[in-house]
Amino acid sequence: MPKSAVPVSATAAPSPFRNKAEREQDRADKREAVLLAAVRMFNARGYHAASLDDVAASLGVSKPTIYHYLGNKEQVLVECVNRGLSMLREAADKAADAPGSGHDRLRAFLLRYACINMDDFGRCVIRTNEEVLSLDSATRFRARKREIDDAVRGMIAEGMADGSIAPVDIRFASFTLAGALNWPARWHDPDGPLSPEEVAEKLVDIALGGLTPRG
Repeated sequence: MPKSAVPVSATAAPSPFRNKAEREQDRADKREAVLLAAVRMFNARGYHAASLDDVAASLGVSKPTIYHYLGNKEQVLVECVNRGLSMLREAADKAADAPGSGHDRLRAFLLRYACINMDDFGRCVIRTNEEVLSLDSATRFRARKREIDDAVRGMIAEGMADGSIAPVDIRFASFTLAGALNWPARWHDPDGPLSPEEVAEKLVDIALGGLTPRG
């Protein structure tokens, strides 16, 4: 073998540098950590009292890190409520495609609806007042919430059509159900004796009692 030749190992040493997929995953994980810390801060203190400095401190990072991953304070809040609204919309779409009567589909959605509202991002949707948002963000927020309300009204109408739900004022029924199932976002204690699923079961059974046909 010539002196200048260097033997090459059949197995190359692993690179100490992260590849593109690993870097993207690392960024996604960090962004998710920032988002979760922010939504919990908003839920615990309210939008006005919470600060991005507090969010950054809770993670041991600098405030510019929050800007890097999510933007300014309103952009962070919008990201949080959009996550919750997406979860609710996904639950509505899944329930709408499920087999069974209109009552069955409505009950399945409401159970999931209540559980989401007791989770971090759903809780943020319920606790966020439109007044803290810019006009554009508030308009989109209302539109997305209206989609959820329309889905509930559709399930009630389907139940009335197939006889599984008693004839009611659909608009008032939807408002009543939402009102009853939004409150756990404010009073449910994650460390309390009842799980979100148990709370949802009890509330939905009571709330749907008035929609069940008599006789």
